Amino acid sequence: MKYLCVPEGYKSALSLYETQTAIGKMKRIFEDKLAAALSLKRVSAPLFVEPHTGLNDDLNGIDRPVEFEIKETGSRAQIVHSLAKWKRMALAKYDFHVGNGLYTDMNAIRRDDDMDNLHSVYVDQWDWEKVISEDMRNEKFLRETVQKIIDAICDTEAEICAKYPVLSPRVRREITFITAQELEDKFPALDAKGRENAIAKECGTVFLMKIGGILRSGKRHGDRAPDYDDWNLNGDILVWDDLLDCAVELSSMGIRVDAATLAAQLAAANCENRRELTFHKMLLAGELPLTIGGGIGQSRLSMILLHKIHVGEVQVGVWDEETLMGCAAKGVALL
Repeated sequence: MKYLCVPEGYKSALSLYETQTAIGKMKRIFEDKLAAALSLKRVSAPLFVEPHTGLNDDLNGIDRPVEFEIKETGSRAQIVHSLAKWKRMALAKYDFHVGNGLYTDMNAIRRDDDMDNLHSVYVDQWDWEKVISEDMRNEKFLRETVQKIIDAICDTEAEICAKYPVLSPRVRREITFITAQELEDKFPALDAKGRENAIAKECGTVFLMKIGGILRSGKRHGDRAPDYDDWNLNGDILVWDDLLDCAVELSSMGIRVDAATLAAQLAAANCENRRELTFHKMLLAGELPLTIGGGIGQSRLSMILLHKIHVGEVQVGVWDEETLMGCAAKGVALL
């Protein structure tokens, strides 16, 4: 366990039974609202992919995928880290058109993640992707899409609070848009996480934009793989968690790379060898649609809307002894 925080006097607002029921309701409500807001259709998605396709994401470049051999084929497969690339190929394969997209459940195992209140090795999120046109590849369209997602979250929260009066709204509908460079300029003495906490505490709901490139300090705000988001047209949705007294990232998303941006970012990240992978060849050849997409954490959203302080309260996981004992001592019921 890296860190465990249990606020003094914390007690879950919902019983275990109510929690499980509320999670199901919340997910159904939000899926419908997200699909309606962004014109998305639900599809099935893979749990694992073949490494040679280049479809798996390397996230920050150091996460090790869970890999195994398939007996019947003799080939190896990797549990997905995310579906950013697969979704784009699926949109082309399924013949989606501009203005329409897909969403799916993405389940991943990230064995190198630290485990704390917000992190486990199991990741569950709604992955979504939408076909766009060239004239949509701009910041205005990105901001409009972010607002639609926040509206879907706030509308879902309102329905959940109506069903469970013990809960109250926590997510602010009004969004503060700020770039990673502007945030560094605003809080130069803080590290990246400290800056996120400071802006979220000040503003409530934040979309932190332009993540991946090198800032004037010579550092990056955060690592981003070079082959899915355009680093100038991406960002993270952050909300302030008044129980944990910190910012919580609910979504990482963005307008995806086109051929020119992919080439530039592969060069900047010293990853030009990826040009030979199936996905990258198709994108560079103009065989994939222009898209926008992202992931929205299911457990994270459950925590925020249901007033929980540990991810283990909304998902079943494997925890170290220190976490189990610490939660039990404070009356925090892990699933």
